[in-house]
Amino acid sequence: MSDRVLRGTRLGAVSYESDRHTEFAPRLPATYDCPEGHATVMPFAAEAEVPPRWECRVCGATALLRDGEQPEAKPVKHVRTHWDMLLERRSAAELEEVLAERLAVLHEYQGRVKAAAKSERGKKSA
Repeated sequence: MSDRVLRGTRLGAVSYESDRHTEFAPRLPATYDCPEGHATVMPFAAEAEVPPRWECRVCGATALLRDGEQPEAKPVKHVRTHWDMLLERRSAAELEEVLAERLAVLHEYQGRVKAAAKSERGKKSA
């Protein structure tokens, strides 16, 4: 008889526990305003720290807490480019010298390739 009672009840998938006699943590709503004019209300636990920024549910922009302290702007860190790192290791004069050396090598190679191509055309026409 007990086999038939549990058949088809999806054991483990559904909780049979009720919410009666359960007290939820006290909540405080926090309202965030986005630059596009949307308002997002998020409930937080009373003892939780409310973040000053939240993503707008409508447009995805950064919304700020209404009637809250404005967050401090973080200092923007300068992005080091490849050129900046090169200038840390070498002076502009050294870089000009290296450029001239590399261009000479490329021109020499290009000259050899053109000469080889000319000689190949000469062999084909003969």
